[in-house]
Parts: sequence; structure tokens; C-alpha cells
Amino acid sequence: MGILNVTPDSFSDGGNFYTVQSAVDRARRLEDDGADLLDIGGESTRPYSQPVDESEELERIAPVLERLEGKLSIPISIDTTKASVARSAIALGASIINDVSGLEADAQMVSVAIETLAGVCAMHRQGTPQTMQDDPSYENCTVEILRYLMDRDSQLRHAGIAAERICLDPGIGFGKLHEHNLELVRSVGLFHQLGRPLLVGHSRKGFIGKLLGSKDLGRDYGTLGVSFAMHLQGVQILRVHDVAGHAQAFRLLEAC
Repeated sequence: MGILNVTPDSFSDGGNFYTVQSAVDRARRLEDDGADLLDIGGESTRPYSQPVDESEELERIAPVLERLEGKLSIPISIDTTKASVARSAIALGASIINDVSGLEADAQMVSVAIETLAGVCAMHRQGTPQTMQDDPSYENCTVEILRYLMDRDSQLRHAGIAAERICLDPGIGFGKLHEHNLELVRSVGLFHQLGRPLLVGHSRKGFIGKLLGSKDLGRDYGTLGVSFAMHLQGVQILRVHDVAGHAQAFRLLEAC
């Protein structure tokens, strides 16, 4: 899954693809580089980022989706916690809702998913982007996140979202300390017991930089190492910035 942040303040590439043309060019490049999915977001969810209102978020992503309509052969997911943004994005060609709040921040999000038949990705987080890194704590990180995702999956299915339209994300970097993130990398294979495809967004995140002593753009090699660890544990969807590097590395891995 290739990342397209149409934002001025995302932690790694904020502002790089903020104009419509640069975002459209980036989307096409990600597909050419080998992305199987494209994830478009108009609001940063990095730690301590400031929220934007629905109209501003939609103003960022709608022109990009309009320009991309019918131009890509891969599915598009909309990275948002707002039901109105998700509904508009789906009308413009998106088919998946990637919600870092687990479809909980907006009471109407589940209804939008049901009405539009969109796929959904429900992620675990502790707190909000404004608070989630203020000393997050767990008695047992893996067990608690497993329990949350199991419960959330059940709630979504009982609300009317078909099981085959749900994937789950343990939420690396969202309300987790360094040791929690490493624990999730090591134990991600346990999440297959949930019976849903797994999506993991670890690309260029702080725990990689802490291990390697590298800044955002210098974390791609470390990201690839974590991606291999995830792949070997059967994770189906890897949300990454450097699609080209991943595509080449995984082609070699499959050939060996």
C-alpha cells in the first residue's frame, strides 16, 4: 500500500505532495512503482498534529481524487476519521475506509461503510494524535490490542459490515512507546487468530529512527527490514512510503 499524504504537516513527507498536480503525479508514480493499493490522506495523524475540519480535509483530497478518477487500476483507500470525508471520497472513486480511530471517532462512519459497501480498516490507538504519546501504558501490550481488535471486529460485523470487508491494524506508533512498537513487530503473527487481513503502517516511524539513529527520509532501509519481519509473519498489507524499494526487494525475495 503506497502512502499519499496531501498535507502540509505529515511527519515524513508533509508538503511534498500538497499541490494537486504533485499529488496526482505521486499517485501515478506509486502505481508504476508497484503499489497494489493507494492510501490517500488529507489530515496528518502524527503525534501532536493539529486536527483540521471536514471542509479543509475534503478540499485537500477531493481535487486529487477527481483527477485520478478512472486513471488508476489499483484500489484507493481514504485515510480519514470523518464520515463525511469518507462518503465524499467514495463518491469520487475510493473503495476503502482506512480509519485510525477504529471507526469510533465519528458516530456516522460505520453507517457510511454499510451504505457504500466500502472495505474498512480498523486500527487500534490509545488516545488521539494530540494525546497518544503522553505516556501510553499497557499491562500486556499485545494481549490488550488483540482483545480490542477482536471486540471491534465483532462490533463492526454485528453492525452490518461483512467480515470479508474488514481488515485490522495493531496501530504501530499510535499510543505506543518504543518497546511497545518492537513488541508488536515481534508478535504480529499472533494477530492472525483474528481471522482478518492485517494492515501494518510502520514506515519511517520513530521507533526505527531510534534504533538506527536516522531521520525520517533516512529510515527507508530500516522500514524495509521491519517489512521483511512482517512479511515473514504473514502480514498481508504493508503501508509504506518507498514502494519502489519494497517492490524490488520483494521480487528478489520471491525469486530466491
